[in-house]
Amino acid sequence: MTVEQIQQNVDFIKYLYENKDMRGLKDAINTYEAIEVVHILEELSPEERVIAYRFLQKDLALEVFEQLDPELQEQLLNSFSEVQAVKIIEEMETDDRVRLLDELPATVAERLVTKLSYEERMKTALLRGYEQETAGRVMTPDYLSLKKNMTVNEAIERVRTSDVDRDNLNTLYVTDASRVLLGIVDLQDLVIAKPDQTVGEIMNEDIVYAMTDHDQEMVARMLQEHDLIAIPVVDRERRLVGAITIDDVVDILEEEATEDFHKIGAVGKFKINFREARISFLVAKRIPWLLVLVFMNIFSGAGIAYFENTIEAVVALVFFLPLLIDSGGNAGSQSATMMVRALATGDVVFRDWFKLLFKEIGVAFSMGLIMALGVALIASFRAPEVLMIVSITMTLIVVVGSLIGMSLPFVLSRFNMDPAAASGPLVTSLADIAGVLIYFSIATWYLGIG
Repeated sequence: MTVEQIQQNVDFIKYLYENKDMRGLKDAINTYEAIEVVHILEELSPEERVIAYRFLQKDLALEVFEQLDPELQEQLLNSFSEVQAVKIIEEMETDDRVRLLDELPATVAERLVTKLSYEERMKTALLRGYEQETAGRVMTPDYLSLKKNMTVNEAIERVRTSDVDRDNLNTLYVTDASRVLLGIVDLQDLVIAKPDQTVGEIMNEDIVYAMTDHDQEMVARMLQEHDLIAIPVVDRERRLVGAITIDDVVDILEEEATEDFHKIGAVGKFKINFREARISFLVAKRIPWLLVLVFMNIFSGAGIAYFENTIEAVVALVFFLPLLIDSGGNAGSQSATMMVRALATGDVVFRDWFKLLFKEIGVAFSMGLIMALGVALIASFRAPEVLMIVSITMTLIVVVGSLIGMSLPFVLSRFNMDPAAASGPLVTSLADIAGVLIYFSIATWYLGIG
């Protein structure tokens, strides 16, 4: 669906709402596919969204609700009675339910959980018992397991009569009496196998699986690397406890990418829709890092004050100050961005730091020399007396800024912190401080100022 088609659908629903044609709105909203309704609801105002959603037929409403972002799910739940909210949550997939409950206020979440049926409450408690952002927390406990001595006919009949969601039936799991994972069978392989063959004969024993305490991002990478549509999740005794499907992985990767972008931009974590966020909320999320960086930049000011005599002797030095320190910060941000991405995808690990250090020195020194030629050209017209100073400084600042940007993600990773916290603003501030000290130290030495 194109952006133009989405906007046409949104405009049509808005037109019906504004003209109070509720019968027309009800008929129209139910003609769309679930994903089309999701796009429409995302563009409506909160009031319009609630009305449009309430007109959805039961099956479509549940399918749409599961695909909405958590903040929109919460908005809709707040518009329902407790009985209606419990009914919706009861019918959700367990992993989607847990993801929603994590977004709700703790008291609200607990109250809703106590209203669930015993079976659904136990499934929910199982997932919520695992740590946040682990495989156990995001897996679905709804899967179909087979026994290796089953015939293909018996297995197909079990699939046919199973109440497991059909999206979770593409990959089937073979377990023993103790639920220990023995192998996997793709549904298509089961269908084309001979009826009298056993499941043990066609199952794949070369299994890629995740542990319940594995990080969700690592599990998502495993599915990508092995080109899987689902991956089983086992406990320490290799007993099957759940599975993670490709649609879960898409949600995980989107969540992790959003979180990393926020960290790189020095913005606090938030999941609310940006368009609907209050000014006070956005200020609260952005101001902490900015205040930290303000106080960090005091060191830059202190460095400039320390070299006051040098600046008074050659005022032309001030002209090149922004140009030089910004270049160091820019080079550092480039290095940090590339290294954060490489660490996130697993392309590099901590032990690669020393090898990459020398490579980065070579790259940064080459870039520094090229940029030094540029700044030397400017200085030859503006202030020839500082040409050598700014040229040497440019080279060193680019090297130092690049090394700060490359190394900081590794340092954070070494202490089990998120490398994305080596944000652009943080790297830039550190490079600025180093740049001021390098620039005026070289100027003081070159000019022979005591």
